Amino acid sequence: MHHRKDLGLLALRLGVGGVLFAHGTQKLFGWFGGDGLDRTAGTMEAMGFRPGRISASAAGLGEAGGGLLLALGFATPAAGAAAAGTMAGAVSVHAPAGFFAQAGGYEYPALVGCSAAALAISGPGRYSLDHLSRHVLDRPWVIATAFTTSALAAAVVIKRRIAVTSEQEPSE
Repeated sequence: MHHRKDLGLLALRLGVGGVLFAHGTQKLFGWFGGDGLDRTAGTMEAMGFRPGRISASAAGLGEAGGGLLLALGFATPAAGAAAAGTMAGAVSVHAPAGFFAQAGGYEYPALVGCSAAALAISGPGRYSLDHLSRHVLDRPWVIATAFTTSALAAAVVIKRRIAVTSEQEPSE
């Protein structure tokens, strides 16, 4: 009974990490019915993420890499922060449609991003590679560095996207 929290963290890591991994590999490799890198790059470019191929690669790696590391419970602060930062970019795309996913809103990426961030902050629990490695990559300084870097990167990407999409809007 005293390992209940660790089992809960394992279940959450596997669920969130698995979803992120699958979503990222759709972008990178076309797995699970995804578009693959070339088509995703075109889509990213059309959404204002420039250059499209670098943006698609970064999003795919943030999701697939962050998801895999979260599922394994390895470098959990960095993995969760990277996934949360990637989801911040997705939130920026969906925000104009409002909150709910059924209307195209940001509900889904916000939930996945918040879950990844919560795992990064809480730690992976006993059933993880971080625990086996004596938490060498799960230290307070790693949490601070990972979230600062991720937040700054997300802010730059979102700001650039806003500038690109503002230029694309027809003048009145």
